[in-house]
Amino acid sequence: MNKLLASTCILMGLFAGASSAAADCGTVTIASMNWQSAEVISNLDKLILNEGYGCQAEITVGDTVPTITSMSEKGQPDIAPEAWVDLLPDVVATGTKEGRIIKVGSPLPDGGNQGWWIPKYVADAHPDIKTIPDLLKHPELFPSTDDPSKGAILNGPQGWGGTVVTTQLFKAYGGEKANFTLTDTGSAAGLDGAIAKAYEQKANFVTYYWAPTALLGKYPMVKLEAGVANDAAEWKRCNTVADCPDPKPNAWPVDTIVTLVAKPFSEKAGPDVMSYLEKRSWSNEVIGKLMAWMTDNQASGEDGAKHFLKENPDIWTKWVSADAATKVKASL
Repeated sequence: MNKLLASTCILMGLFAGASSAAADCGTVTIASMNWQSAEVISNLDKLILNEGYGCQAEITVGDTVPTITSMSEKGQPDIAPEAWVDLLPDVVATGTKEGRIIKVGSPLPDGGNQGWWIPKYVADAHPDIKTIPDLLKHPELFPSTDDPSKGAILNGPQGWGGTVVTTQLFKAYGGEKANFTLTDTGSAAGLDGAIAKAYEQKANFVTYYWAPTALLGKYPMVKLEAGVANDAAEWKRCNTVADCPDPKPNAWPVDTIVTLVAKPFSEKAGPDVMSYLEKRSWSNEVIGKLMAWMTDNQASGEDGAKHFLKENPDIWTKWVSADAATKVKASL
């Protein structure tokens, strides 16, 4: 009888411990930015945290600037899985210095490559166009659909850090004086659609974009050089600040991409969850192939996450505990 009671107590203790661990993780808000790699990684985190670690994770959709600013100032959302921190250097520096957010590993250790791109067929036909200043000499080659007398540069949607930088560089290089205009594509889908349509028609165009992406894998593009070396101080002072009045030409640095976690969540999540977020990363090649699959199959971020988990256990099981790996596999 005593042995039975002892066994029962042990089992109750184990269940209580598991329940406590789940309760500690609790409700989690995960930021999903509105581009493909960020969508799939946020869904991946949701699946693994919910199925593997008993969290109650939900995704909240946002953009780079408002999401990171909110994390730094308000401690929400809890996790930004793919944060391009060089776009908001002051906000991130202040938030980390004051202990409101912490950097936890990197989902893309190869870094991000942003800038202005032209199709490879344009680069091949016009080998003299290698830099942004070269481009601005030829507005006639990149006519705007709204006003063919001017050249056009496709920009990203409002809320993106890359849109801020593109706008500032446009001013810095004298785009308006060179008879160019910035075209607001309205949304991520709008930007992708404009690029795909122009490429399929073999039209000349120049656009803001970044790598790694499925779109650049499908449509070979060439990034324009800046014509100057990167000045980190100037980049921080003005190129990334929307209302800075006097931006200077500058080279886009290879972006540092990290996972940001709000300090309150980091303190309650537990070591296993934080270990997962620290280890979870993939190469540009891996994510590029996954995004290409998603594009070809019109798959959502959740579809892409499940596909990755099914096809790549050799990668993701190294990120999680053995118990979590078993639970995630069972959920699939």
